[in-house]
Amino acid sequence: MSIEANRSLHGITVIGIDIGKDVFHLVGFDGDGQIVLKRKIRRLALTDVFKTLPRCVVGMEACLSAHFVSRTLRRLGFEPRIIPAKYTRPFVKGQKNDYNDAEAIAEAALRPNLRCVREKTQAQLDLQALHRVRSRLVSRRTATINQIRAFLIEQGIAVRTGSRSLRNSLFAILENRQDELSPRMSDIIVGLYEDWLWLDERIDSLSSEIEEISRQEANCERLMSVPGIGPMISTAMVAAIGSGDAFDRGRDFAAWLGLVPRQYSTGGKPILGRISKRGCKYLRTLFIQAAHIILMRPHNWARFSFGPWLERASQRMHKNKLAAALANKLARIAWSVLRSDKPFDAHRIEVTAM
Repeated sequence: MSIEANRSLHGITVIGIDIGKDVFHLVGFDGDGQIVLKRKIRRLALTDVFKTLPRCVVGMEACLSAHFVSRTLRRLGFEPRIIPAKYTRPFVKGQKNDYNDAEAIAEAALRPNLRCVREKTQAQLDLQALHRVRSRLVSRRTATINQIRAFLIEQGIAVRTGSRSLRNSLFAILENRQDELSPRMSDIIVGLYEDWLWLDERIDSLSSEIEEISRQEANCERLMSVPGIGPMISTAMVAAIGSGDAFDRGRDFAAWLGLVPRQYSTGGKPILGRISKRGCKYLRTLFIQAAHIILMRPHNWARFSFGPWLERASQRMHKNKLAAALANKLARIAWSVLRSDKPFDAHRIEVTAM
């Protein structure tokens, strides 16, 4: 006889779900920490099964459908908690299987100091999907350009660095170097160039859509008041963290992005290394790029409230280290703008208006 048949389900305090593609594995604990539920269900039966269960905390690992499952269970009256996968691993007992994973998730969900992933709205998921599609297309475009260069260099033809140089000289090369390029190779390169043009159109279309969203979203407008932050970073940040209430301070957001030094301290002696590179790689890359753009224009530094700090830091730091430090500062400023509902340097604007 199963555990579920032997024990009452009314005392369930927490349920762990191991989310799979077609099936979910459930493990539930009562107030004494005893397993009172152990079941495998089909994905389509999720709503019907949970309607029969008492309302309680439901833990799940952050994965592709976690936000959908979370919203579904919240509508039914449950308290869903989305947990980063690395926080559930220490609770896995024995060998890895779906039930052991669900049990570990349930135990992790009860930890009082556990930092959970904030549930995303459908609008955030849509915006995040736009960024992911655009990022994939940009990678494909870069790969296409590199492949054209590789085929040309195999024929002994080198082109100056930069996509613009390649675009401007490509057809002149095909016309003037016909003795070095076979007709088949020329056709292959022309086909790749047509792929390049198609990717340009798709990327421009997605970029225009993202820019339109940034003009309509109030949080994005405030974020774009921060130096170096434009439609891409503002929309990516809103898609990732919403209003930023998942973090207590800007330092926590910068740490989540992986823009703080990696720490390995013991015996009271702090040992700091390179940046940790944890969290959202895409958003961290955007902030680093924004920092590099600001560093390219030192004549604008005096206009920013952090200009004096940037002047002093530039005299003692390598440019790459300075870019990481500036990205950290921009991330903390951006979080503060989100949480305070005020544009960057609002106090300066108020003083000037008085």
